[in-house]
Amino acid sequence: MFKEFKKFAIKGNAIDLAIGVVIGAAFGKIVGSLVSDIINPILSLLTGRIDFSKLKIPITEEAAISYGLFFNAIIEFIIVAFAIFLVVRAINKLHQRADEPKTAKTKSCPYCKEAVSVEASKCPHCTSNI
Repeated sequence: MFKEFKKFAIKGNAIDLAIGVVIGAAFGKIVGSLVSDIINPILSLLTGRIDFSKLKIPITEEAAISYGLFFNAIIEFIIVAFAIFLVVRAINKLHQRADEPKTAKTKSCPYCKEAVSVEASKCPHCTSNI
């Protein structure tokens, strides 16, 4: 079983996934800080409230609906989703460029079948007019 786990852990996909999870967690902390330390103070200029996380609707003495935390989570989600969209968009553009057909730079001479430049009017190998 240890050999199978070692084989699985060394595979590129497992390592890529682990790296993605670690980077995603760090990115989540950055986005959380962006929302609470930069975006919320800017929004507070419009609403007059500095800390959205404290916004809640009390139900009982112990329970409340914390819609401010939900509001922060929505902002964080939108930022993360937009960042992922930009990354996927860039990757798709790279794939499109790789999939585009390459324009031929040579053609085959109809007489000697050697490769000749597309712009050539005479074959350099057999000197035939093309």
